[in-house]
Amino acid sequence: MNKTIIINIGNSIIHIEEEAYEILMVYLNEIKQHFAKTADDFEIVKDIENRIAEMFAEILQKAAKQVIEVADVHSVITQMGSVQDFTNDDEDEVKSENFYANYHAIKKLYRDTDEGVIAGVCAGLGHYLNVEARWLRLAFFLLTFLAGSSILVYLILWIAIPRASSRSERMEMKGEATNLYGYKKNFDEELAAFKANMKSANKQFKPMVSTLHDLITGLFKTIGRLINAIGRLLGKLFAWFIIIFGFGWLVAFIVMLGLLLGTWENGVYNNFPFNIINVPYKVELIFAAFFTVFIPVLALVLLAIKLVFNHIQLSKYFSFLLLGVWIIAAVTTAFNVAKVVSSFNEEAEMAKNIDLKQYKRYVFNVDPGMVFTAQDSTKYNLGNGKNEYRVLANPYDHGMFRDPKNVRLVFEKTDNEQVSMVQSFKANGRNFDEALANSQNLTYKFQITDSVVTLTPKAILKKAAAWRDQSVVLTVKLPVGTQVLLNNDLYSYLKFYYYCNHGDSANNAENELWVMTSEGLKCKYELDHPKKEETN
Repeated sequence: MNKTIIINIGNSIIHIEEEAYEILMVYLNEIKQHFAKTADDFEIVKDIENRIAEMFAEILQKAAKQVIEVADVHSVITQMGSVQDFTNDDEDEVKSENFYANYHAIKKLYRDTDEGVIAGVCAGLGHYLNVEARWLRLAFFLLTFLAGSSILVYLILWIAIPRASSRSERMEMKGEATNLYGYKKNFDEELAAFKANMKSANKQFKPMVSTLHDLITGLFKTIGRLINAIGRLLGKLFAWFIIIFGFGWLVAFIVMLGLLLGTWENGVYNNFPFNIINVPYKVELIFAAFFTVFIPVLALVLLAIKLVFNHIQLSKYFSFLLLGVWIIAAVTTAFNVAKVVSSFNEEAEMAKNIDLKQYKRYVFNVDPGMVFTAQDSTKYNLGNGKNEYRVLANPYDHGMFRDPKNVRLVFEKTDNEQVSMVQSFKANGRNFDEALANSQNLTYKFQITDSVVTLTPKAILKKAAAWRDQSVVLTVKLPVGTQVLLNNDLYSYLKFYYYCNHGDSANNAENELWVMTSEGLKCKYELDHPKKEETN
């Protein structure tokens, strides 16, 4: 009893003996190795497997059995042919011709849809009858005049004749042998026809492709030249923009340098923000900062000029000179800026307590008169004793040469009945000792007359002292229930953050009444007119 196995070949399930299966696999492997060199090896092997599956099915049906035996496999191999029949050139060529001559394929009738016009009936009949399909088409056309009988015949043949869908059926339709030699010959013919068609198409399309290539190349060259021209135009416009505005900035820097040097003796460096700089070499620092910003702008302008006027060449020695000067200036500027920034590392504060007489109501005003030193009085001729004029500070002047508001007024609740005012001086420095020394460079004057406290608009920084965010904080401590009448000028001159909300009502009074409560200082108007949500 022979062992039987089940295989799938050509999408068909076949029962085959084990020995026959081994012979079949050796045969198929030889075929795969031979056709592996071709581009369509997978398709060739697949068609051959389909043909073998058809032959196995015919054998099983004819012999009325269920299993393919060894003799059946040898019979199929004999009909299909062996790879050795056409592997060599000369001798094997004769063998192949003899092999092909000994095997005469039987033509079968199929519809050729590849070469057909409608359904491929005429093309299939032409292959079967060895007649050109055009004569058959002419015959069908002439028969249409006989009551249209050709149409009915064509439809019947369309239904009755199967379509050649597989390669084996197309080969049988043309009378070609469905063995290895036939498959190889068919593939070679298809490949030759494909190459011929490609060659013909190449001859036809080559002039068109060449013309199209020239057109596209010319188009891209034109676009490239246009983009290049636009780029050069925009580049020159941008260069002119840099030249004009850069030259303006250079002139502005030079004018600013002249102003800074020209106002050296006028005391401008005692005012904010120039009094931040306290280095002993202020002139050197000014020149260093000037060259730090001037040289890059100058280099940018020179580069733009070179782009606009191509014949202008800059000396490399001049370029290296500018680079060296800029490096020295930048290092000097960075060093002094770091030194100034380090002068704000720490903060120090010193305070002085001033006892006030106890009243039910206090009035706080601000005297807009500017505080002058003895030198200022002599300079402006203010010390003649006539007191006819009084110089006032402008509360709305917040220009860059004005000191920041450096006086702050704060009200706090005291736990006892003692009324006092704490005057605190604050300043920054590189360390605590320097910060404490800087806080002593600030002087502030105010006047207390009974329950009226009159404050001056600002604290005065001593001459030649560096600004280190010196400020004065006046903290007034009042018991609960004490009333305070605040002048509205406090908002203009001091750091004062108490605001009374009158709602839609306008407040045109010069003074606002406040009351010290357990929660702090409150506006009397807000206490008398509480909001609805607060009442609820």
